[in-house]
Amino acid sequence: MKTFLFSIDLEEFYAERAEFQRTPLPELVERYLALLRRREMKATFFIVGEIAQKFPSVIRALAAEGHELACHTFDHIPLNERNPDTLRDDLRRNLDALAEFATTPVQGFRAPILSLGEKQQWAYEILAELGFTYSSSVLPAKNPLHGWPGFGLQPRRLHGVLEVPVTLSPFFGLEVPVGAGTYFRCLPFGSIQRRFTDHAEADTAIVGYFHPYDIDTAQERVMSRGVGGSRLLNTLLYFNRGGTLRRLESILDAGFRIMPYREFLPTLAHV
Repeated sequence: MKTFLFSIDLEEFYAERAEFQRTPLPELVERYLALLRRREMKATFFIVGEIAQKFPSVIRALAAEGHELACHTFDHIPLNERNPDTLRDDLRRNLDALAEFATTPVQGFRAPILSLGEKQQWAYEILAELGFTYSSSVLPAKNPLHGWPGFGLQPRRLHGVLEVPVTLSPFFGLEVPVGAGTYFRCLPFGSIQRRFTDHAEADTAIVGYFHPYDIDTAQERVMSRGVGGSRLLNTLLYFNRGGTLRRLESILDAGFRIMPYREFLPTLAHV
């Protein structure tokens, strides 16, 4: 089966300048929803608690249309800047912010900027304590920002929580998340299509992630938080945003099917 665990990290653009005009998030989300409606597919939305409070009508629409709601922390602070107590408090706020919208228990978590690495394994105990059953927070490779090179490419359980790592494929001697936002936009599309096909032939799902800003072509260019001050990484955040939806449509035309984590995880019952 050609499975694409396409998901949206529902956050606004986090810029270094406090006065930066933030993204028109409801309009951008609606563009993703329009694609999913046309294809009659559902997805998982990892939602920042602040966003749920600021845009309740958006979260209500996601739930009403049958998409899965999951947590992305309350205020989008990476885990390397947390400790067990502050993460526990943050996730309780995140869960509370989603409680009025969710029609089923919220079971999924994604760390901001995939910041769950080897030194942050303590987070799984907090997730288990709060009732989370899965996470998709690990980039299992070296990365300029965050990564866990020794994690491995396959899902596995830690303290009872199933971690579903982001899918990697080789490009120019590096392992990169082929189905994820910036990489999906910036790498040659023919090569991306071949990597998707390779994973389908191996009967492995593509685990990826996107953001509202990945399709925002009108956004002012400023230095963003989370890129370590790198001008190159910051430039790539803006590259080819106009082509994102077109590329997604092409992947779906090739027979890949988007599904939420809650539907995919039962296929991993042996893990």
